[in-house]
Amino acid sequence: MQTPSILAQANPSSTDIWAIANSPFLWICALGVFATIFVQTVLYVRAAKAAAPHVDMPLREVKESFRAGAVASIGPSLAVVLVAIALLALFGTPAVLVRIGLIGSASTETASASIAAQSMGSTLGGDDYTQQVFAVAFMAMTLSGGMWMLATLILTPILKRGGKTLAKRNPAAMALIPTAALLGAFSMLTVAEMPKSQIHLILVLTSAGVMALCLLLAKILHAHWLKEWALGFAIVISITVGYLLHTA
Repeated sequence: MQTPSILAQANPSSTDIWAIANSPFLWICALGVFATIFVQTVLYVRAAKAAAPHVDMPLREVKESFRAGAVASIGPSLAVVLVAIALLALFGTPAVLVRIGLIGSASTETASASIAAQSMGSTLGGDDYTQQVFAVAFMAMTLSGGMWMLATLILTPILKRGGKTLAKRNPAAMALIPTAALLGAFSMLTVAEMPKSQIHLILVLTSAGVMALCLLLAKILHAHWLKEWALGFAIVISITVGYLLHTA
């Protein structure tokens, strides 16, 4: 619903992309996305509190879980902010807010936008980056992100049914598979970064060392809060080390 309106307003020759990138229509779309996220958050929190008594989970543990999730999200959010700042010059504030507010991959969707721009004989942010190129690139990025949501909508019920069947036949396997999947996914992301350069390798080792140290100190000192902050500490310290190594 976003892109057809943009395409209709786009000028094929004008390079003033901000005239449409900051249009009121896109701001309304961005605010709508964040309003939806806020409503979903409230519903999930209420549902978690309502379900806690049925699984013998004290309200204290529920609050601790919420706090741990909030603290753990600080580190990854820094990466999202950095990506958003980098994309502002290409797509404008409303489009970037819509992008970071939905599931997907910034690198994948930016690649889609870049391919769309190249198909029109242009480059993102170049001298030939016209309003029409922006509109087509934004449409490609929107469709790319939309497919993530569509796949989630279609595949989640299917995987849920399969999970219930597996849980009945082999509960132990169902308990191990989600953990193994997470470990495999994050391990592949880590392994893919290590060969890029010595700095990448140092940062992987630094983040792993900081995480291990925080968990060890939390166990020795019985500091439960340190487990909650471990991920944030690892990311912030790794970013700092990366900056120092790069400038050096």
